[in-house]
Amino acid sequence: MKFSEYMGKWLYGEDGYYATYKNIGKSGDFYTAVSTSKFFGGTIAKHIISLVDEGFLAPDATICEIGAHHGYFLADVCEFLYTLRPELLSSFDFVIIERFDDLQRQQREYFSESFGDVVPLTHYKSLSELKCKNAFFIANEIFDAFPCELYFKGKTASVTRHNVAFDSDDAWVEEKATKYFKDRGEIAIGYEAFAQEMADSCEKFEFMSFDYGDMQARPDFSLRVYTKHKVLPFFIPEDNEDFIPREELFSKSDITYDVNFSHVKNAYAEAGVEFIECKTQMVTLIDAGILELLEMLKEKVDEKIYKQELEKVKTLILPDFLGERFKMIKFRKNVSEK
Repeated sequence: MKFSEYMGKWLYGEDGYYATYKNIGKSGDFYTAVSTSKFFGGTIAKHIISLVDEGFLAPDATICEIGAHHGYFLADVCEFLYTLRPELLSSFDFVIIERFDDLQRQQREYFSESFGDVVPLTHYKSLSELKCKNAFFIANEIFDAFPCELYFKGKTASVTRHNVAFDSDDAWVEEKATKYFKDRGEIAIGYEAFAQEMADSCEKFEFMSFDYGDMQARPDFSLRVYTKHKVLPFFIPEDNEDFIPREELFSKSDITYDVNFSHVKNAYAEAGVEFIECKTQMVTLIDAGILELLEMLKEKVDEKIYKQELEKVKTLILPDFLGERFKMIKFRKNVSEK
């Protein structure tokens, strides 16, 4: 089978890694910005309010998270909206795009525990089911979870019994590899269809996504497996002390790669959506007001709680942690300006 099919089964098959709820954070396989601090979602809430104030978002707009896992991110956004601009909590429509029924159930339960019936939550299995006039889309670590093909010096990989061989010709993969000056590495599958679905789903929107990667493609393979907070290169030699057979990791651990944001940018351009910017998570969160939110907290809680939250925020923004490694890419579609 193609490597993209293999990775798709690993992550999204009937027993795939993302098909059922997995812990994220200390008890899981990895950390995310969402699992690190509520102020990640809080800063996005502050940004959403700024979009309302500038007139880009209507008070009855749709706020949609894609790939929400437990639902913490969107719930954190709601919590801070309640604090900063409570009337928006009742006027916005809150939506999660989630294909798996088990995760939808987890998200509904978490929202019910957090907000009762104050914040109605709507689910769709794909963006193609959503139709709205004005929206804010948000995603965290979604583009690294798209299946990819593996490419090496003109050949595309196939997989037989977990063994990878570069033995196939694929014109589309070859075209993308040439376009992004790669003689080896990952070529993501599905960015173009995803961008077009989003463009078709809404007349006017802003989309922000956070992920690790760069605007230039890496010159080598970045494919890796996260298991119990260990990072294993996919092509780790069998004589390495950390080697684990792939059949033992398959569907039980996360598999991912660095995002080529140029590929994402071009996919949205093909869908007629305007690229706005790509910058580090550190700059994004500071520009959006995370430090101002911390100052607000400082005035309302004792010093111990403030320092605890400050340390969590440092993990989000400091270059040695998530601040430089993660990037934010932003797009807008605005029919009224055409």
